[in-house]
Amino acid sequence: MDTALVFWNNIIFSCGVPKIIIRDRNPKFTSEIWTNLYEMLGTKIAFSTAYHPQTDGLAERMIQTMEDIIRRFCAYGMEYKDHEGYTNNWVTLLPEV
Repeated sequence: MDTALVFWNNIIFSCGVPKIIIRDRNPKFTSEIWTNLYEMLGTKIAFSTAYHPQTDGLAERMIQTMEDIIRRFCAYGMEYKDHEGYTNNWVTLLPEV
């Protein structure tokens, strides 16, 4: 649910509703919450080919980079001040990364 709220608050409000989303088959993003959200927004979903390194390579590299940055924020005690005060919660930090 946290990820869906981050998506709603930071992607939809900032960039608008995406026409299509290409994603892998991670069960977290195939849940009923996501399915209902995509249907409500009229967003089409396309799945990448399962276990296909060429398809997943760029996405996996971006995820690795984001994990490294978030890890540094948390490991070095860096905190980001949002409207509710300081936090090192990764869900709050993700849009800043």
